[in-house]
Amino acid sequence: MRYILLCAGKGTRLHPLTLSMPKCMFSLEKDYSILQRMIDGIKFYDQYADIVVVVGFMSDMIKSKITGVKFIDNPFFNDTNSIASIWFSKDYLKEDVTIINGDIIVEFNLIKDIITSKFDDSCVLLDSSIKTCGDYNVQVQDESVVVMSKELKNYFGEYAGITKIAKKDIKLFKNEINIMVNNGNYNQWYENALVQLIFSNNFCLKYKDISEYKWKECDTIEDLLASKEIHKNDNVKLRY
Repeated sequence: MRYILLCAGKGTRLHPLTLSMPKCMFSLEKDYSILQRMIDGIKFYDQYADIVVVVGFMSDMIKSKITGVKFIDNPFFNDTNSIASIWFSKDYLKEDVTIINGDIIVEFNLIKDIITSKFDDSCVLLDSSIKTCGDYNVQVQDESVVVMSKELKNYFGEYAGITKIAKKDIKLFKNEINIMVNNGNYNQWYENALVQLIFSNNFCLKYKDISEYKWKECDTIEDLLASKEIHKNDNVKLRY
């Protein structure tokens, strides 16, 4: 399976820490970063994994420390958001693909059970245990997503920064990304393209509830400390 990891951003919410380091390179232990952990987990549970990492801010640092992946550069990272990173990696949108924000840490069982599992329908991962103070939230009806937004006051759960796009939906997804970028909406999150498709094309986007797993999106110092705890206390220890 193919995986696209989005690591181009500047992580401004974590200044001053991220003035000199991309947050995906935050150390969970000596010389072991958030990004390296995700890559190791994917490769361990999917021996055929094809991993693409989109870089921008301090790309040389990431490239010097991460091996065994393909790199795509977003040269306009300073003025764009994740939709631009997906646009630059569009040549790799040809089959089932899992898109992962580069600042996500999850327990290894989540990688085994869901992230590297085969899927028939496009879906987003969400945590239904988070009903308040979520960052980017998801409302659902039956088995499908109705809307995703930062502005939702009532929602089913918080989006976990991971989306699986099925091969049958790739053409539609790429077309919407192209439309948004060509219209100058390159400062949007790529997930907003999925919301556009839901409203304009009755796009069927499923969801998977990961509330039983430990995970964290690292946007604050508290998140970074929590990510260290997830790594330290993970009962699964990879063995190659």
